[in-house]
Amino acid sequence: MAKLYFNFSTMNAGKSTVLLQASHNYHERGMQTYLLTAQLDNRAGEGRIASRIGIGADADTFAADDDLFEAIAARLKEGPVNCVFVDEAQFLTKEQVWQLARAVDDLKVPVMCYGLRVDFQGELFPGSAALLAWADEMREVRTICHCGKKATMVVRMGPDGQPLVEGEQFLVGGNETYVSLCRKHWRETVGDSSAPSDE
Repeated sequence: MAKLYFNFSTMNAGKSTVLLQASHNYHERGMQTYLLTAQLDNRAGEGRIASRIGIGADADTFAADDDLFEAIAARLKEGPVNCVFVDEAQFLTKEQVWQLARAVDDLKVPVMCYGLRVDFQGELFPGSAALLAWADEMREVRTICHCGKKATMVVRMGPDGQPLVEGEQFLVGGNETYVSLCRKHWRETVGDSSAPSDE
């Protein structure tokens, strides 16, 4: 039975590595996969999913106004697809997550999404919030803070090496921009003044 999966974590947990390995497992068994990644993130090149450990694969890209149900339906017309993989799922819109859910239900194809849960301010990304609400199964891909505890938060660093507490939610970057921390060390790094308010 097809399901919508959300594999989430903070930065540098190996989400893309897990995605690429899972896709490889399908190919080893003679099955086909369809890979999608955010057009916004082209650090590995346009239409490319890559891991820091050196593996990668070509993928179609999606922008905020793309209909992913239609994209998957069009790909299925070209031949069978045993699983759809979506990297950088935090960049999905709420509408696109619903389109993926419809693809699971109506096209009967499993969809596995991989992405960040929260941004550098500790707030849910819209795509991640929708996936947390609608996914059939959720799995955490874990990484650790410098203290050895599980990292659940991420800090955005400025060019001067100082933590940023304001800015656009979407800013693509890697190790030079983001540091994964446990909640305690995230609070210490950004200061309690950045904690969410009730307003």
